[in-house]
Order: sequence, then structure tokens, then C-alpha cells
Amino acid sequence: MARKNWIKTFKKLHKWPAIIIAFIAILFATSGIVMNHRQLFSGFDVSRNLLPQNYKYKNWNLAAVRGSVQLEKTHLIYGNIGVWKTDNDVQKLEDFNQGFPKGIDNRKIYSIIQFNNELFAGTQLGLYKRSKTGGFWQKQEIPVNKERIADLEIKDNKLLVLTRHYLLESTDGQNFRKIQLPEPVNYQRKAGLFNTFWELHSGELFGLAGKLFVDLLGLVTILLSVTGLLHFIFPQWIKRRKKKIQSRTEKPNHPLPPRGGKRNQKISKNETVSVERLVRTKKQNLNWHNVVGYVFALFLLINTFSGMHLRPPFLIAIANKQVGIIPGTHLDSPNPWFDKLRRIHWDAANRRYIFSTADGFYFADEYLSEKLVPAPAQPPVSVMGCNVLEAIDNNHLLVGSFSGMFIWNSNNGRTADLFTGKPYLRPEGMARPIGANNVAGFAQLGDNAWWFDYSRGAIALNEQNHPATMVAMPDEMRRASPMSLWNLALEIHTGRIFEHLVGSFYILFVPLAGICFMLVIISGFFLWRMTFRKKRVKKR
Repeated sequence: MARKNWIKTFKKLHKWPAIIIAFIAILFATSGIVMNHRQLFSGFDVSRNLLPQNYKYKNWNLAAVRGSVQLEKTHLIYGNIGVWKTDNDVQKLEDFNQGFPKGIDNRKIYSIIQFNNELFAGTQLGLYKRSKTGGFWQKQEIPVNKERIADLEIKDNKLLVLTRHYLLESTDGQNFRKIQLPEPVNYQRKAGLFNTFWELHSGELFGLAGKLFVDLLGLVTILLSVTGLLHFIFPQWIKRRKKKIQSRTEKPNHPLPPRGGKRNQKISKNETVSVERLVRTKKQNLNWHNVVGYVFALFLLINTFSGMHLRPPFLIAIANKQVGIIPGTHLDSPNPWFDKLRRIHWDAANRRYIFSTADGFYFADEYLSEKLVPAPAQPPVSVMGCNVLEAIDNNHLLVGSFSGMFIWNSNNGRTADLFTGKPYLRPEGMARPIGANNVAGFAQLGDNAWWFDYSRGAIALNEQNHPATMVAMPDEMRRASPMSLWNLALEIHTGRIFEHLVGSFYILFVPLAGICFMLVIISGFFLWRMTFRKKRVKKR
């Protein structure tokens, strides 16, 4: 009796949550496959006119601007909109993206710098060079496999290019020397738990084979969702067909046969065959659903569990955790800074480097000959990385991220909130991964300084002396700045695409969907073990 109750419970747990989660699971799977192949889909864009209002540019939001560069009489502003030339008041805007490959993802700019009378742009997919006066952007060959550029800097007469893994150095802007940074003081071969879960969820932890296997899990998820929905619908189809046959084969009340009676009898016979086919298809559909689900259940659980922890609230528990590196995986690299480098600042006054990394801020000597030293007191930086690292004077840096904007004295470690002026106090225990001000960029345009909140857009650094809002983004720029297919997939995968429907509750979309999906997988596995597998054993 107890066993029957368990089977009944598992059926309910598997059926109704599965119907709800099936469509969401298909969205997760398809968006995940796109995200796993960013370069492949980099040329595909989606018009923002087709998206909810919160995905349309308003007041330079959505990381439209990450930074600026001053030329002789003009400025360049850059970010997710690519590169545009403008004046101090942002009244005239000129497209400066000529030469970048098709697709907005190919002109997602992290940094632009002037070197040897030329401009260099660090993008999501490589390093580009262009003349200040004209011409077009040309991609530069650099001696690394992963060409994502994190930051650019000038040290004396050398161009510094920071990737996520290495520092590149050049004296002419054409030939680069790859430098692996020394390990930090008291270095332990560990990786962030967040990064480990991220690579496990995408499959990159195990290289290309791992990514392809996760793609396969995406296809499996789609297959299970479709076959599960069909299994739910099949009984209704069969029931309707049987009723139709029954109504056509019933004897009429009048003695004479209806006109065309022979034809109706023939149709009924064909429909009987059709019902038999539906029954066979239902059994085959269920068999595929059961076998595929049983084979991949454990892998689907692991993938779902890791994905749930990449979004709040589960993210809070792992954001600052370190774990050992799994041998033989993508993270098992002799480079202690593998995928950890984010920003670079050459502190000329003190003849030292300052690196912002996934593990915090580090100081390095001028010749990079000694171990890197962690800054004893540091400003907060969100897990999404440092977006602003600008020198104010010889001792102070402006540090901005989704944790806020802070003024950091790199010599004595004192940190103050830029907006409140209060000293920063590090919270105890678990804290929110983002702050009240989600700083996405900073721009100095003549006498005007602006910081850019990801949601609210451009805000004057000193609102008392400057206008509260920048000039509106021109239509030409909006049309030229769609959303990349990869970014749309990310918004779907994280649930942010539903924010306009449920508000801030969208943040619970991933964890709740993950819990529901795991419940469906576990209940389905035990249901198969307790019913269908037992039937097969009896047949043998």
C-alpha cells in the first residue's frame, strides 16, 4: 500500500510541475546553446523595438557608455553602443564604428586608448587599431588564444593590453610580448566557487567536449519537454478519435441508410487505423521519454544545481567562496591568473601596477619580477567585475562596479562612498551581490563628468554644477545599437526578460525554476524505477 502511495505522489510531482516547467525548460535550453557559442552567433542581432521597454535605451542606460577618450577637439564615447565621436556637450554625434565586423557584439568596447598617434580599442572579441583622423578599425594579431580584452593602459612609452589571462606589452602597437604575471603572495591553487559553477554549467570546465555535452543536455531537455507534453496530450487525442468513430458507426434511428453510408463506413475504418497508430506512437513517445530521462537524469541534476547558484539568492552563498581546482579541467592551468584579470592601472607616481582581479586588488612592482601583493584594504567590487578604475590624483582612484562608486586611497587603503562621503565599512557575513548604484561606466567630457548607472543611465557627477541629464540619444544611434542574439539569450536564461511582467520578483525565476526542474527529474526517475522498469522486468 505504501508503495502505491509513493507512486501516486511521484506521478503528481512529475506531471503537474512538468507541464508548467516544460515551456520554461525549452527557453533555458535554447538560450543556453546560443550562449555557449558566442563567437558563432556574434553576427546576429535583435531589434530593441521587438523587446520590452526596459531593453530600450533611455538616458544612456544599459551600459551604453563605459568610458571616454579625449582627442584634440573632440571626444570618443564607447561601450555597448560601440564608438561614437562627440563634443563636450554631446550635441553632435558621429558614428565611429567603421571596420568592426557585422553584429553589435563585435563592437562591445571595454577600453579605448591613444598610443603613437593611433587609437586602440579593446573589445569582447579582440584588439582593434584605427587612425585618429580617418580610416577604419583593423583587427590586430595578438599572441593569445582567448582574445577578450579586459583593459588597456599606457606605461611610459609602452602599450599595455590586459586580457582575462595575460598582460601584453608593445612598443610599436604591432608586436606584442605576452607576460604571465607572477603568482600572488601566499598563493594557493584555488578557484572561485562561482567561477567553477559557471564553467561547470556551461561545460567549459571540460573544454570543447564539455561545452558540446552541455549542448547535448540542452537538446535532451527540449526532447524531454516535448515528449512530456505530448504524453499529456495523447490521451485527449485518442479519446476524441474514439468518440468520433463511435458516433459514425452507431446505427441510425430511421430504417433507410443515410446517403453516402458506404463512404462513412470507409472513413470509420481509416480512423480506427489512425487511433491504433496514435496508441503505438504514444507508447514509443513514452519509451523515448523514459529512457532518455533515465540516462541523463544525473547530468541534468548537476547542470541545474550549478545553474541555480549563478543567480541570487543562491549566488550570495558562493560569491566569495574559494575551492580547490579540479585536476585536468579548464581551470587547471599553470597560470595563477587564469581568467581572473579585469582592470589595470599604471601608478606612475609610485612606479607600480595596480590590478583589479576576480580575487580583489593587487600591487605589482615595475618590472613584474616579484610576487603580487594584495592591497591590505580594498574598495568593494561586485562579482560582475570592476567597470571604472580612474585616477583622481597620485594617491586616489575612482572605483566603480555594481557595488557602487568609491574613492580609494591606494596608499593607506581608506575608502569612501562617492555619493555619501561616508567611510566604507565591509559588511559581516553574507551581503547583497550588488549595491544601490549599479555603476556601468564613467566619462569625462570637457568640464562635465558623468557616471552611468546600468538602469538609470547618465547622471552628472556633480548635479549642483551640471545639468541633471545628458542630451537624449539620437535615433540614428538607437537604430545602430540593437541587442545581440547572445545578450538576448542571456536575458532569457537569467529570467530578466520577464522583469517587465513580474517586477523585482524576476530574480526568483531561476532558483524557483531550478527547484521545479529538479523535482520533475527526481520524481520522474523514481517513477520510472518503481513502475515502468518493473513492468519490463516482468515481461522478461
